[in-house]
Amino acid sequence: MKKFGVVDTTFARYDMGSSIIDELKATGTGYTIARYTVPGIKDIPVAAKKLFEERGCDIVIACGMPGPKAVDKISAQVASMGIMEVQLRTNRHIIEVFVHEDEASSPAELAWISDRRAREHAVNAYNLVFDPSKLTAYAGKGLRQGYEDVGSVSESKVSGIRH
Repeated sequence: MKKFGVVDTTFARYDMGSSIIDELKATGTGYTIARYTVPGIKDIPVAAKKLFEERGCDIVIACGMPGPKAVDKISAQVASMGIMEVQLRTNRHIIEVFVHEDEASSPAELAWISDRRAREHAVNAYNLVFDPSKLTAYAGKGLRQGYEDVGSVSESKVSGIRH
């Protein structure tokens, strides 16, 4: 049986962890879920590492919501770098689901983006674990989690480009 880890934070203004768990349950079976909530985004890398090493997770979905200030952007970058290091050290995927507060112009829009991004990444994680070829079918399609997809440039007519 596979095991999904979900890391979320108390700093976030939306409960993305619950959206992920709900979407995983709607997507399929054959797994268990371990959830670990930490205070802020810079705590996520160690939480993910603990989920791999102490709880036996096969993949981790990491949720965070950086604030709108410059210091928040720096914290998000630091957390992302820590997440990348944990991935390399454990040779396992961590799907980063960060929603920056300034992506939205209202609390309602922030909630919508947070829920949608979390759910779409939950499906991505499920496919990575159970059927990675499903992701391959979407390669180069311009899919966006939390927003409308932008489409592939290869589907546009491009002429006059020299290589």
